[in-house]
Amino acid sequence: MKPNRSIPAATVIPVLIYPDVRAAVAWLGAAFGFVERVRIGEAHRAQLAFGDGAVIVGDTRKDRRPPRPGEVTHSVTVRVDDARAHCERARRQGARILMEPTDFEYGERQYTAEDPAGHQWTFSETLADVAPEEWGGTSVS
Repeated sequence: MKPNRSIPAATVIPVLIYPDVRAAVAWLGAAFGFVERVRIGEAHRAQLAFGDGAVIVGDTRKDRRPPRPGEVTHSVTVRVDDARAHCERARRQGARILMEPTDFEYGERQYTAEDPAGHQWTFSETLADVAPEEWGGTSVS
């Protein structure tokens, strides 16, 4: 893959729609630790980075809109170093915590939060290296 400073280097880049791009950028930074890397127009789009991952925040227009209340169309999973501390940061910024930090048999501690626009996020901390077969999964080559 060739590098291009105009787009995040991440292999997969979700685009999430928000009613107010600038407010979303500020909130995602304060609550979840995302860092804005590129702004495209004042209210059109922004590219955000987190570790080696990325997300694009886009504005509403035509058929693009955030989830409706009570509707879950997707969830984004983000790896973090400390799920409990991250959850408390998000809670202090007003994130709606849907699942408190929970340890799972597949070696992850995860919590789920909803942002002000209704997007769901799962933050995952690795506790142990566990083969999928140890908890009922199947490795596929």
